[in-house]
Amino acid sequence: MDLDPAALLAVAREEAVLGKAEGGVPIGAALFTVDGQLLGRGHNRRVQDDDPSMHAETSAFRNAGRRPHYRDTIMVTTLSPCWYCSGLVRQFTIPHVVIGEAQTFSGGHEWLAEHGVRVTVLDDADCVALMTEFIAQRPELWFEDIGTSS
Repeated sequence: MDLDPAALLAVAREEAVLGKAEGGVPIGAALFTVDGQLLGRGHNRRVQDDDPSMHAETSAFRNAGRRPHYRDTIMVTTLSPCWYCSGLVRQFTIPHVVIGEAQTFSGGHEWLAEHGVRVTVLDDADCVALMTEFIAQRPELWFEDIGTSS
């Protein structure tokens, strides 16, 4: 089955918008099987849960629940995954990551590709606009989230 990455991204983008509406960091993610079955979806909840580890990919992964393996999954995220989330992909051998955009932040996706993970960067204009606006409006929260100072 040949899946449309843009259709998968729409689910993650919905999550990002939800996170923004809750006052959090607008990054969303979803975990699918290679056949397109949605396993879990989530968004960055560091602010909402007062938990610095609750990134979008982590939230989607946790919401998917346990599986015997993840070799048949696709992680979809609105933004290039940070090192923490890139480590999650490698730890659980998720073979494919679809990324909405890597313009506002370029995390560990090149490292993932170097280690055999298939990486698809869509350069989605809506994802870029969402993050550009957020970074301009809430730079202190953005720099806290990525672990740097402004």
